Amino acid sequence: MNRRTFYLCGAVVLLASPLQAIAAAEPIQATLYKNPQCTCCEGYAAYLRQNGFAVDVKPTNDLAEISQKAGVPEQYQGCHTMFVGNYVVDGHVPVEVIQKLLSERPAIAGITLPGMPEGSPGMYGTKSGPFVIYAVTKDGAAPTVFATV
Repeated sequence: MNRRTFYLCGAVVLLASPLQAIAAAEPIQATLYKNPQCTCCEGYAAYLRQNGFAVDVKPTNDLAEISQKAGVPEQYQGCHTMFVGNYVVDGHVPVEVIQKLLSERPAIAGITLPGMPEGSPGMYGTKSGPFVIYAVTKDGAAPTVFATV
């Protein structure tokens, strides 16, 4: 093997490795519980799918109970509840905040963006200010700010 062939093969291996890693990336599995009549939740699930998540959507009439059992106080609940990577994610939380949660792995039950803020992922309208995402615990401690985006 001559030097030129050796370097060419080395370059191909180096370039192919990142592509293989990207192609081999598994989607992030998530289960999203939503009110059967809510359409914005479907928009949020589509947003997540576009960003590397495999989302199983489950309509339920017990959404408030699911959120509360997961550690999300009533006044901090969003319009849907998702479980991903052993965490609860309540509401229209932007994907970069979910990725932060999954990469940092804090000792919390999960995160929530309360209500249905306009301009949040899956919601209509224009974002009018920062979204405050809260960390919640299952022990009843008061939620704290996890991220502001």
